[in-house]
Amino acid sequence: MGYALSVDIGGTNTRVALINENYKIEERISFLTDTEDPWPLLKRICEAAAGFRKEVTGLGLSCPGPLDLLNGRVLTPPNLHGAWHYLNLEEELVQMLKIPVYLENDANLAALAEAKLGAGRNCRIVQFLTVSTGLGAGLVIDGKIFHGAHGFANEVANTILIPDGPHHGDLYPGALEALCSGTGIEQRARSAQLSVQHAGEVNDLALKGNPDAVTIMNEAKQYLANYIAGVIGFADPDVIILGGSVALKTEGFVREIEEKTKEKVFPVLRPYVNIRKAALGDDSGLLGAACLVFENS
Repeated sequence: MGYALSVDIGGTNTRVALINENYKIEERISFLTDTEDPWPLLKRICEAAAGFRKEVTGLGLSCPGPLDLLNGRVLTPPNLHGAWHYLNLEEELVQMLKIPVYLENDANLAALAEAKLGAGRNCRIVQFLTVSTGLGAGLVIDGKIFHGAHGFANEVANTILIPDGPHHGDLYPGALEALCSGTGIEQRARSAQLSVQHAGEVNDLALKGNPDAVTIMNEAKQYLANYIAGVIGFADPDVIILGGSVALKTEGFVREIEEKTKEKVFPVLRPYVNIRKAALGDDSGLLGAACLVFENS
């Protein structure tokens, strides 16, 4: 039986798992991510690997972008700071563990897992979007992640949908993430003087008829459907998979996005608009990392 070591680095927690070649998670551990200093985390990864007491084929590493995938480096993820920036994470872990290490964008790995094991199984072209705290994406074609010429394919958060629109973090005003992500929805609601803690509460207010909340949620869905219609016109995927807390926990969200998307594409394309919920939940990054290891072994 072959094994992969999978690591999913998040802005709050990091998870490490031992996954067998049948994609079953046999052991796992999680711990807080030090968002300023990577070295304690790298030490904990090595300790976890030793504690699993299995010989692994390699390590698959899920990390928020942007990343320099051609050189195995972290660039400037918004949730990781300080010594994380421009760290050659692949090289450091290869030196520490003496096994192959494969760094990949977290949304790309979720896309790969869904394409191979989840809602996109047996589909040739799979477009994945995670609508959660942020908004990420990954495209898988014939079982392989599409990276583009420089490793930045599907870095879609900064796609401008409204000139001079809502501002969010370091993104340009009117960006996709500012309009459709959980934090973008929450920020817009607070700007409208609504007392909310997360996007789910904005949706609850919308269901109760609050006019500002209704506008914010309707616009989030409309602009996400606009973007997806563009993806369909460009890439003609077999399936578009929506994951993340906003997509999965907001009642009727995926169905509404599919309906709105069908209204925005050419009539000849409407029968092929196929939007599904992600099937693998929070483990998609870990499973995608294992897929990466086994396909390179």
